[in-house]
Amino acid sequence: MGELVANVLRDGRLVVGLPGLALVWRVLVSLDRTEVLWESICSGLSLFLLGWISFGYTNALSRKPSRWPVSSTLYQRISLGLLVLNGYLLMYYGLRWAGVLHKEAYLPLDFIVRDIRYLTFVLAYSTILWSTKYLKQMQAGYRFLVSPSKLADRSVRAVVFRVITDERTLLVLIGLAFLWRTVISFDFTLTIGESMASGIALLIIGWFLLGYMCALAVETRARVALSRLIQGLTFTLGTLNVYVLLYYIMTWFRLVTTEGFREALAPLDSLFSDLGFFSFVLFYFTAMLVAKSLEKASGDYIVPLGTPTEVKTAG
Repeated sequence: MGELVANVLRDGRLVVGLPGLALVWRVLVSLDRTEVLWESICSGLSLFLLGWISFGYTNALSRKPSRWPVSSTLYQRISLGLLVLNGYLLMYYGLRWAGVLHKEAYLPLDFIVRDIRYLTFVLAYSTILWSTKYLKQMQAGYRFLVSPSKLADRSVRAVVFRVITDERTLLVLIGLAFLWRTVISFDFTLTIGESMASGIALLIIGWFLLGYMCALAVETRARVALSRLIQGLTFTLGTLNVYVLLYYIMTWFRLVTTEGFREALAPLDSLFSDLGFFSFVLFYFTAMLVAKSLEKASGDYIVPLGTPTEVKTAG
């Protein structure tokens, strides 16, 4: 039974089917530009189900014995990223169902933010599940993972990435992010400058990491399983980057149209803004750890013996 469920979760048709159903559902919900409680509950419960199944599945795989430690580390870090995303959704829907969340980004168009959020998370969960089947393929070929590591690369890109993803650097940056949001939230007032500083910081991290992952996918294109794994996780990161970009653009538009470019927030609206920022800070730094493990995997992994040539060179 467990193996049957695992096969269903890794089925490539899941990546197309679930987002397609999600799109139809959100179009129907948003026809009147409103979302009643039962519609929100249906949306939230479907995301909770998909998110926690994804977390449970990847967490279970991380606990299985493996002779290739990098694969277990990847499963652990992917499941940690899923845990952060699940926590964000629990916080959001908890505040919304309690009726204490008054605005999200730009009140007249908040239904668009809700639609994009729902589709983004369905795409993210589906793509992560699809990606894990390639990690499982690589793990199955553990006896051939014996190529010399390429982590001695001294290129500027590699050195900069290594410094940024060092655990001590990440802890310092996370601490600074928490300190920043704590300081600007004392007066329950959000200014355009504070919002732009928070949003731009997240966007720089997210798009820098996306560029790095794209480059890594290109470098590993001759090793199909590894490249597909990286491509799937890169797509997940890209969809979340688009959501963050949309959210902050609409927030900035709201603040620009506000007198004095500042706005007093209800305490729980301010809490949602802060917790949302913290959630994506933690997600991006978890994604950095995943990228670090993928870099290690790209140095260790070679195509198993007996596998046909996966990329033909131009004749």
